[in-house]
Amino acid sequence: MMIRGKSYNWRKWGNRIMLGLSATAAGLAILVVAMMLGYILVKGISFINLDFITSAAVPPGQEGGGMRNELIGTLILVGLGSLIAVPIGMMAGIFLSEFGSPIVQSAVRFASDILAGVPSIVVGVFAYAIIVRPMHSYSAFSAGVALAIIMIPVIARTTEESMRLVPGSMREAALALGITRWRAVVSVVIPGALAGIVTGIMLGVARIAGETAPLMFTAFGNSFGYDGLGNPIGALPLQIYRYAISPYENWKQQAWAGAFLLVMLVLIISIVVRWLSRKRSA
Repeated sequence: MMIRGKSYNWRKWGNRIMLGLSATAAGLAILVVAMMLGYILVKGISFINLDFITSAAVPPGQEGGGMRNELIGTLILVGLGSLIAVPIGMMAGIFLSEFGSPIVQSAVRFASDILAGVPSIVVGVFAYAIIVRPMHSYSAFSAGVALAIIMIPVIARTTEESMRLVPGSMREAALALGITRWRAVVSVVIPGALAGIVTGIMLGVARIAGETAPLMFTAFGNSFGYDGLGNPIGALPLQIYRYAISPYENWKQQAWAGAFLLVMLVLIISIVVRWLSRKRSA
């Protein structure tokens, strides 16, 4: 009886200790995020104004200026990367969920997971080797391709998982009507998984919106605004990096303001993703 009592107390204290450690770890994670967001908010919001959003960058030593061209460049690059990645990622996800044999599915899934884990700077070096060097120029196109490579595995896996959640009875009912399997996927499965697919796309957009490393090897930056897909282009993360390491106080302040805008962009996308996820589970 005594032995059982000691064993019970040990298990009870072990349970309490593990719960305490888990709660502490969760609290630390929330604290780090809150401190980072709060610091960026305090440092960046005081320099946000209409002139910062609507004005182009100024030469070193001059007061004022903004990140208009970099904001436009970021939207162009995210749009270009999404234009390339969304159809490829969705088709890959549809193949994994509906058509591939188990062996091929396993191989494609493994390759997708490896691609998702490749550091973004390696993706930038790869895009530099296959696009920038042959074209003899940094370009918006090469940056869009690099961002698309990062985005494709995110969309592919979320599309696959979303489509697998569609009940098999819906597929069987569609096939029982005499339509082809591809038509059943397009007309029944994809609409049923649309909220999850859109959520994956939004997560991919949030992932590439803040990427800096691949843009250093592809977009390079351009303070004069968009000049075509075949030429260098400015981007918000790239400008934040260059301003942050500059010796000019005005540029450092603008780097904080740019970081604030970037965080707000990712925060808005995350809120939209959560809203879509709740709508999906409702």
